[in-house]
Amino acid sequence: MTMIKPPTRFGLVVLAFAMAMCGPANAQDMGDVRALRAAVASESAQPRAPQVPRVAFLASSSLRGAWLSPDGGRVAWLRDEGRNRTLWVAPMAGGAPRRMLPNTDAEALAWSRDGRWLFLESPRQVFAMAVDGQGGSRAIAKLGGRWARTSLGADPVTPAAILVLESPPVVSRLAKRWRVFRIDTNGKETLIREEGKQIVDVAFDARGRLAFFTRVEETRYTVYRMQGGKATPALRCVDLQRCALLAASADGRTATLLTDVGSDLRRLARLEADDTLTTVHVDPRGSDDLQDVALDVRTQQPVIAGYRTMVGANYGLTPDAQRHVARIEARWPQRNVRIDVGATHWLVHERAATMKGERLHAYDPATGAFRDLLGDPGTFWRDKPAPAIAESTMARKIPFTYRASDGMPIHGYVLVPHGVDPTRAPIVAHVHGGPFAHFGPEFSSVSQMLANRGYVVYEPNFRGSTGFGRSYMRAGKGDFGNGRVQQDIVEGVRFLAAQGIGDANRAGIVGASFGGYSALLGVTFQPELFRVGVAAVPPADLGWVLRWYSRTVDQMAPGIPMSTSMRLLDLDPADPKVSARLRAQSPILHASRLTRPVLLLAGGDDERVPIRSVLHYAAALQSHGKDVTLLVDQAARHSVSDPRTREAYLYLIERMLHRRLGGGAPAAPDAGLRATLAKDLRLRGSNFAD
Repeated sequence: MTMIKPPTRFGLVVLAFAMAMCGPANAQDMGDVRALRAAVASESAQPRAPQVPRVAFLASSSLRGAWLSPDGGRVAWLRDEGRNRTLWVAPMAGGAPRRMLPNTDAEALAWSRDGRWLFLESPRQVFAMAVDGQGGSRAIAKLGGRWARTSLGADPVTPAAILVLESPPVVSRLAKRWRVFRIDTNGKETLIREEGKQIVDVAFDARGRLAFFTRVEETRYTVYRMQGGKATPALRCVDLQRCALLAASADGRTATLLTDVGSDLRRLARLEADDTLTTVHVDPRGSDDLQDVALDVRTQQPVIAGYRTMVGANYGLTPDAQRHVARIEARWPQRNVRIDVGATHWLVHERAATMKGERLHAYDPATGAFRDLLGDPGTFWRDKPAPAIAESTMARKIPFTYRASDGMPIHGYVLVPHGVDPTRAPIVAHVHGGPFAHFGPEFSSVSQMLANRGYVVYEPNFRGSTGFGRSYMRAGKGDFGNGRVQQDIVEGVRFLAAQGIGDANRAGIVGASFGGYSALLGVTFQPELFRVGVAAVPPADLGWVLRWYSRTVDQMAPGIPMSTSMRLLDLDPADPKVSARLRAQSPILHASRLTRPVLLLAGGDDERVPIRSVLHYAAALQSHGKDVTLLVDQAARHSVSDPRTREAYLYLIERMLHRRLGGGAPAAPDAGLRATLAKDLRLRGSNFAD
């Protein structure tokens, strides 16, 4: 297949860590350092941005998602309007959108292949809605339940049906069976496949016959091929290798899938009739895992490959698609664009790190014409419209790569406040959770608020982060205490400061979940660098939390127990050596050595980091006379959703960093925020004593 040239757009700035231990920088490295400095200088030269209200960063886009019909003629979207979620349908060729439902509990939509039905998926059911005036709208499938049913989406080959996976109870004396059903718009169920092991993916030939399926077998996935009514193994994916089925060919002899079998990066591959793999597309830049693929609805064959770990890029997989993708990329340069393909029109989802939510655009491949579908959908905060954020006031995420002290390239972003001398600006490391996750080219509320308040913000994608291939994800080798992974974060801050980007004498560290754990490590073990730490829902003893969490039903990979995934990622919760090492390097064990102030947020119903572990850490700090502030939302889970708590948390971050690092002062809290603080602020450190 012809490989197209990568799109011309702002790409990764690859840098060398100019430390003596890394050796001298070469000419290319120095050129890349100059490029980073130039990008930072351009950002800092922008007019000083006005202080944007806190709630603007916390607000959510009213647009909950948009789905293109297979024929490309219509687009449907879900939109929150006050307390109601509404359903709209608009013609792609032009014309006003029509509100189909004034209120729905649907969380996702799917079009039937014939485009005459919309399937509304809520936590409890799938509702088939007739959209061509044919009548017959009804609930066709229950979801959830003891024999849990989950939607697999619309059947890609049958005119009007959905696919549903039924899973057995977690605890039962009955034999465990997994079943996949096809359910039509009358609610009629047809059993497609039944297995004694968990089914993960299915793919069909053009006649609607099952051609391939994937099931879990202990610690691996096996892709099976259907031949003469019998299933035979075609591909095995071991040690957390990924192999997600996308579609089968019309004759059912081959299948396309996302996989990293035989490759470090996740790529688009074809499983041939002889069970060999052929690479269809892999990131030409050699850096990113494949994120999404647009299929031709008529042939179920791939048309566009999309990568967006650090810098979004789309690649056409046919000569026609290459021309259209180039036109779309030229229309929205330096944006994170995702493309859905229909028979007559394409749907363009436009995103950016400077914009909340997304904008929708129609593209006509026959004429090359573009049309805005929705404009700015607006944002809501506590069921009311929120203040708009002008993109010109937000900091651009500048992607870069530096070389760590052991020689490994480490990726990340830096956000630079407008109108501020970056050499004199305080710097904050904002660490992502997981740890097996990553910062992408999306809007980050905390990072953008901090940049707006005058801080340089560093978002590290330390080793162990996802999206950069298996080797990068596994490079942490379980060293998630005060070790190599933490050193990546520390060295990234020092690297930026050495380039005149941020004042290392005024550095802080913030994060949630694993990011909160890293923040506690930073103020405990690197107090000479980090003068303040903010930790939301943090595991102060990562080993203990891993042992506790591994017993839950949560899974990193479908069908594979959390404990197994952790073992394969060198964090075996049952290994005494792992537990002992993490314990020896834990913030809780070294509470007495803390010399910097910390702010903690805990959720009373946290299903991942039990509140008792956070309270135990806070009590240990208090017993040693340390400067600790504790905010507790008694009803919150690991992901805090209460808008009052979220606003209180941002206010406390603003105030603490302002007093310790000298960034912008927070706006005074209103009566509602003061009431939340009076109720939920359990410990008041020196920054909140007044």
